[in-house]
Amino acid sequence: MKRIERHRAILGVDEKATLSDLKKVYRKIMMEWHPDKFQESDDAKKMAEEKSAKLISSYHFLVSIHAETREATLTEYTATTTEASIDDFEFKSEILRVVFSDGNEYEYYGVPKAIYVKLVNADTPDRFARRHIYENYLYRSTSKIVGGNE
Repeated sequence: MKRIERHRAILGVDEKATLSDLKKVYRKIMMEWHPDKFQESDDAKKMAEEKSAKLISSYHFLVSIHAETREATLTEYTATTTEASIDDFEFKSEILRVVFSDGNEYEYYGVPKAIYVKLVNADTPDRFARRHIYENYLYRSTSKIVGGNE
């Protein structure tokens, strides 16, 4: 959850922000920090490029976990979690990444280590995840993210 709070802090929004709010805030801040506005020195331009990269990353991350985004993709998510099996999974700092047999990937946030240990030890990880993970934790699709360093 620290990751979520970090991205919210970068954009200066709270958990109540709508997708429309995120877009407005993002556009406003990007207008201030666009690298083209910082041509006076290489250092200033580099600083603006780094800042804008963080802003872009935070915006995309927050959009991907937003309730409106999850609602819009619920049909695909439900199909994946009910019909596809787990091909692989990994756990790090309360983030569980699950790769499904249909090629989709999802990250689940705030997953306690005890739940991960139970998943590892479950006779049927797919059934365990359906009962204890998929609908209980904030998630986002990471299937379309290629080479990202979130």
